[in-house]
Amino acid sequence: MSGVTDPLLRARRSWYVYDWANSAFVTTTQTVLFAPYLTVLARRAACPEGTQGCTNTLSVLGIPVAPGSLALYTITVATLLSAVLLPFVGALADRTRHRHRLLGGFAWVGAAAGTAMVFMGGDRWWLGVLLALVAVMSLTCSLVVNDALLCDVSPPQERDKVSSRGWAAGYLGGFLLLGINLVLVSSPGTFGLDDEWAVRVSLASAGLWWGLFTIVPVLGLRRLPPRPVPVVADQLSPFRQLVHTLKGLKHHPQVLKFLLAYLIFNDGIQTVIAASSVYGQEELGFTSAQLLTTVLLVQAIAFVGALVFGRLAQRFGAQRTIMGGLALWIVVVLGAFAVPRGAFSTWLALAVLIGLVLGGTQALARSLFSRLVPVGAEAEYFSLYQAGERGTSWLGTLVFGLVAQIAGSYRPALVALLAFFVVGALLLSRVDVDAGVQQAQRGTDPVR
Repeated sequence: MSGVTDPLLRARRSWYVYDWANSAFVTTTQTVLFAPYLTVLARRAACPEGTQGCTNTLSVLGIPVAPGSLALYTITVATLLSAVLLPFVGALADRTRHRHRLLGGFAWVGAAAGTAMVFMGGDRWWLGVLLALVAVMSLTCSLVVNDALLCDVSPPQERDKVSSRGWAAGYLGGFLLLGINLVLVSSPGTFGLDDEWAVRVSLASAGLWWGLFTIVPVLGLRRLPPRPVPVVADQLSPFRQLVHTLKGLKHHPQVLKFLLAYLIFNDGIQTVIAASSVYGQEELGFTSAQLLTTVLLVQAIAFVGALVFGRLAQRFGAQRTIMGGLALWIVVVLGAFAVPRGAFSTWLALAVLIGLVLGGTQALARSLFSRLVPVGAEAEYFSLYQAGERGTSWLGTLVFGLVAQIAGSYRPALVALLAFFVVGALLLSRVDVDAGVQQAQRGTDPVR
């Protein structure tokens, strides 16, 4: 027994490290530094003379774009492209016996793009857009494989705990690198840098962190025995397998219900994460150092919050615990709307609440979905799940960017996000988890 269990435990610990690796990139780059810095470059390009109150727009493929909305639109485009690509990635991952190799390939491409962000500068906003597209798409592809590996490293009854520990490890890694970058951005002169170079070096450090720590899961997951490839995957091309699985969705109605609910409420979560730095800088007047301090606090609290939500799920069930978390997200949005400009202490109090609820809702959503997906098609179904996963929101960021551009303020754009949490919670309440688990055990074959 121990000969079987011990390799599985070692592989599970290696799997935790990928959350540690990529979360540092998500935190430092996606959440804090990229959007505000890209906005600076875009405004510099749109207003080269630095005219006070300049309202010039950028021309992106002939489309006028406000500099303040460019980062949000970039995330939107990356997500739409991912929505086309990810199902094929999932089909490919279900056809391979060694998923960890795919994990490493996608991760290292994204890490290279993240590291290359050190070359952003001047008015090269276009370089930032291109690198972000590559990094975000590579990240989401790797997460499809990583989420499917959750089914390989833990049995269904342990997935709430295992998923929560993975998220907790991610927040701990993000906290550590962000703390280092906070020192760098707060006192760039100490290291012989100016403000912009401090941001560029911090962006590069996140890419390097991601790439280096990915070595651990790629090597550690080699201990897993080669997974059996489903017969249907041996006979069908990835495209035909995708069509086959999409047709089979009608036999797994609880998966459809959950995906719809998750796509909506997670769009709200991801938009809050993606837009928080821009909102804090542009609407509330906080500096980059203050924003780094905020996210550092969120990371520290989220480490504890993910573990707490994992325990709450054991008592109340993952579905009810997630719905409680969504209620707290509504409080977060209303609180952020009410924060006065420059009220940093109030902003930090709100950050504590965000930290408590952030990791828990996402960790439990991942583990709950892993119990609903058909056996043998985990990666392909997780590819659909990833369309609404962290850093890949498209409807939320689109709504936020459009409302901000039309209204000329980020506050009404923030209020618009309430609908995502309310509607998502209502749809989640309609998922019959027990029926979904039974359907999942039948695999992808039609129910007769």
